Amino acid sequence: MEHARAPWLRRWINTAVAALVIGATATTLGGCASSAPQSGGTQESAQTAVNAEAALPSWRDGATRKTIIKFVADVTQQGSPTYVPPAERIAVFDNDGTLWSEQPLYFQFFFLLDQVKAAAPSHPEWKNNPAFKALMANDMAGLMREEKRLLPLITAANSGMTVDEYDRTIRAWIDTARHPKFNRRYTDLVYQPQLELLSYLRANGFKTYIVSGGTIEFMRPWTERVYGIPPEQVVGSTQTITYDVRDGKPVLMRGPKLDFIDDGPGKPVGIYRQIGRQPILAVGNSDGDLQMLQYTMAGTGARLAMLVHHDDAQREFAYDRQSKIGKLDKALDEATTRGWTVISMQKDWAQIYPAAKP
Repeated sequence: MEHARAPWLRRWINTAVAALVIGATATTLGGCASSAPQSGGTQESAQTAVNAEAALPSWRDGATRKTIIKFVADVTQQGSPTYVPPAERIAVFDNDGTLWSEQPLYFQFFFLLDQVKAAAPSHPEWKNNPAFKALMANDMAGLMREEKRLLPLITAANSGMTVDEYDRTIRAWIDTARHPKFNRRYTDLVYQPQLELLSYLRANGFKTYIVSGGTIEFMRPWTERVYGIPPEQVVGSTQTITYDVRDGKPVLMRGPKLDFIDDGPGKPVGIYRQIGRQPILAVGNSDGDLQMLQYTMAGTGARLAMLVHHDDAQREFAYDRQSKIGKLDKALDEATTRGWTVISMQKDWAQIYPAAKP
């Protein structure tokens, strides 16, 4: 749908490019429990706590860590009124800013811009496009002014190929591209405490999903390797795909439009369509995750909603209400009102990223 595609990319361009301009002048932004019956509820609960001590080493001892451990114990304890069968232990995580960093620009947007540069030799007509000139000159202020001219370049550079061709392009980029501040691969900038939490939940019978505004095409090639989340458990925005036959072989072709935007109120819709069960645990970091957390907490029984608060300018970034990327404003207010858990990166996480490999 044309009307769905343009606002999504334009929002990325308006907010993400603006953030690049800000980032150019300042480095720091703003401020397994088995499904089989157990011998006794008390024994299982104690075992869960012991597992947590070993499984969550990067989480500092405090209220947030205790809340997670208690919640997992409550829903896995046989015979407890809060017990949840394994099939219903659904945990959903946003990706950008929740499982990996998102500043100074959404990582997928870096990829989209790199695709424009890579496609340039096949489009000599772009040399006179002011947006392309600004991109090649790394003129982010100019790029922001030319967002309407940038949109068709991004569309052309990221469509018109088979899904397999695009998949290979994403894998190659993920394996080589590096973050402008940390000079590490983007998949090295995942959060170590969240990797531990994902593993801990799965060890206790949870099924973990990503529910992101990013596209499934961008995430699926690497999420299983990095997070242990297989491609069928990635819920995201989707591009139009059509069936075709090339050289006698069936192929799936990427179109130039988005047909579903998995952000804000779209996240509960995506969960319903793809998962078919209401989550009992949801983790996000921005106002774009608010409806997902609301939907999760609207169910009956034990529920847990958590927001990652980026308040660590020394080890990562510090931003919330005024940020152009990952704005956390309304969701932060609702978390306070409703008693949701707010994860302080500064106070709750002893380590941000996995140790750099030699």
